[in-house]
Amino acid sequence: MTATMIKEFRLPDLGEGLTESEILSWKVDVGDTVSLNQVIAEVETAKAVVELPSPFAGVIKELHEQPGSVVEVGKPIVSFEVADDAGAPPSVPAGTPGAGSAETVAETPKREPNLVGYGAVVEGSGRPTRRARNFAPVVEPVETRPAEPRPPVVEPVETRPAERPRSTPPVRKLAKDLGLDLAQVPGTGPGGLITREDVQEFSGHAEQPATQQRGAVSPAGARPGERETRTPIKGVRKHTAAAMVQSAFTAPHATEFLTVDVTPSLELLAKLKTSREFAGIKLTPLTLAAKALLIALGRNPALNSRWDEENQEIVTFNYVNLGIAAATPRGLTVPNIKDADALPFPRLAQELTALAETARAGKTTPAELSGGTISITNIGVFGIDAGTPILNPGEAAILGLGAVRTMPWEYRGEVALRQVLTLSLSFDHRLVDGEQGSRFLADVGAILAEPGMVLTMV
Repeated sequence: MTATMIKEFRLPDLGEGLTESEILSWKVDVGDTVSLNQVIAEVETAKAVVELPSPFAGVIKELHEQPGSVVEVGKPIVSFEVADDAGAPPSVPAGTPGAGSAETVAETPKREPNLVGYGAVVEGSGRPTRRARNFAPVVEPVETRPAEPRPPVVEPVETRPAERPRSTPPVRKLAKDLGLDLAQVPGTGPGGLITREDVQEFSGHAEQPATQQRGAVSPAGARPGERETRTPIKGVRKHTAAAMVQSAFTAPHATEFLTVDVTPSLELLAKLKTSREFAGIKLTPLTLAAKALLIALGRNPALNSRWDEENQEIVTFNYVNLGIAAATPRGLTVPNIKDADALPFPRLAQELTALAETARAGKTTPAELSGGTISITNIGVFGIDAGTPILNPGEAAILGLGAVRTMPWEYRGEVALRQVLTLSLSFDHRLVDGEQGSRFLADVGAILAEPGMVLTMV
């Protein structure tokens, strides 16, 4: 008979020094047999939703936390019953950088289970091996063994839904606010998706109170008769609030505005959409603005820098990780395109589209949210002309893109209807002087007003 032992898996630091995560759903149940690296849970950090793989092959003995629980890094979340010779994943200090890093591990004569991307120890001469790592580090599981054999105990089987009902985050929040179990709500959307209307109808909230019918404003998710709604501050909203406060009170913001005639840029976009090179590629004013920003940075590198307070240095980046502010069901996120300055224009357009789709689906990874050097926020999609964007922490500048309006405009000595938009540039005045910020904004505006100006800049 194979000897077994109980091993606990503690919530790992999923990157960027995050201190807690929320258990969204379990993909396994007590008694299930799982394989190494099988996805066992979906957790939400302050930045992204992450699938958590199993560090062991064995049987699920106990789930220590329930969906909806906010768990601190290092706390046990699941126990496994594994074979006595199964070994343990390599010990990795909490807080070690995740994706893209590597570690040195001395080889032993046996293979040991690991999380996705860690690889396994290979039999060999005992020399240290370098291993690429694509997942966040884990806290070494605590191994516990009974002091002496005990008779088997029949444990009650916990019953709960094996799979989370299909719905969107706002709908799940509405159901939670109304005190409803989504598993009881029939879904009428595509593929059985539970919609907001399904939740409201199930709760009887579809019949609005008289005060609301008369035009009173009632927040989404409020119960009939309630005068206020309270929502816990957690997840992306909590992280965004902390980041914005940090940015606003550590970096002295300055904001400049420039209104430009972008009719030539829109005409260029129309031509590109019919070309073979851009077939099937989505092109928008944001696409051109992103390319204009990258070109302007080459002439104004101060805006692609960071203030290092600890070392009292200004760090100027020789690459551009371009952040795009994205409104998602979970809140505001700013994923970035790595080395965007090295991408040809068609590839940049594809990356922008993929970034937006991933963000809307809530699948942005922590790695995609870290390491940005400068950002764009497209407030024009909401019909807003201009604003004063707050810097993403650690970045020197952020460019705001307003709505494109048809307006009377001076054109070749006469007044004509032209396509016009306003650019808003906020920058850290410790890093960027007014002259540098103005020249950068003027360069971006010149490219959008007349794309042919690029020939004089590169």
